[in-house]
Amino acid sequence: FEGCTEGISESGAFTFHAGPGMALYPVGAGERGTAWLKLTAHGRAGHGSKVNHANAVSRLAAAVARIGEHEWPLRITPTVRAALRELAALHGIDGDFESGHFDADALLLKLGPAADLVAATVRNSSNPTVLEAGYKVNVIPGQAVAYVDGRMLPGTEDEFRSTMDQLTGPDVDWEFHHREVALQAPVDSPTYAKLRAAVERFDPAGHVVPYCMSGGTDAKQFSRLGITGYGFSPLKLPVGFDYQALFHGVDERVPVDALHFGVRVLDHYLQTA
Repeated sequence: FEGCTEGISESGAFTFHAGPGMALYPVGAGERGTAWLKLTAHGRAGHGSKVNHANAVSRLAAAVARIGEHEWPLRITPTVRAALRELAALHGIDGDFESGHFDADALLLKLGPAADLVAATVRNSSNPTVLEAGYKVNVIPGQAVAYVDGRMLPGTEDEFRSTMDQLTGPDVDWEFHHREVALQAPVDSPTYAKLRAAVERFDPAGHVVPYCMSGGTDAKQFSRLGITGYGFSPLKLPVGFDYQALFHGVDERVPVDALHFGVRVLDHYLQTA
């Protein structure tokens, strides 16, 4: 990969039908960082029939509930701001997107189905997913463990860490079980312009918009080599085909026609890049 400065990868430039006559092609220009966490609560082991105010399970459960109920504040990154600006224009909505008083939540309510492209990336998130504690119903364990799927927007890791310190409290320790960087790629670059042009050549009625992925791709690994990544695996999908809902499913699939479209778009892009 010596000399490679930019790369294209999965999860971008697929058709997203945002309403009658509005076919969007979201090109990935950012990714939230991965923050999978391990929470460990320690307490006093004992018999389940006796009062125990140092119950590790209770301590862990309280921390998990706080994390699951936490409302993360809005944090609008440049990629998401660009996406909101373009989506608003397509819907005929005016707004001062550079203002510190810009209300992204209010705008999302006006974007209809298109809001799904952005809603998961206007803030961090933390979802408890796994609980491990105890081995017998009448025995209070001395330790309880939980795992949380956290995601961080670019530039928010310090805030994420301090928030987790507050939410877990003094009786629960937390650590990164798996951590990956958040990414941003410029949407005013020659590369992005050529990606847009390649899609619009083969679907002139389509609208290419930038978006930040809520999850992650191999672009995170390539970023360590100094490679800027874009999500660009073109697919022209029919109305009613919910591509994103199939991710990691037992019947993950795309239509053959969608692949044919993608090959033509990729071939054109690579010959003009």
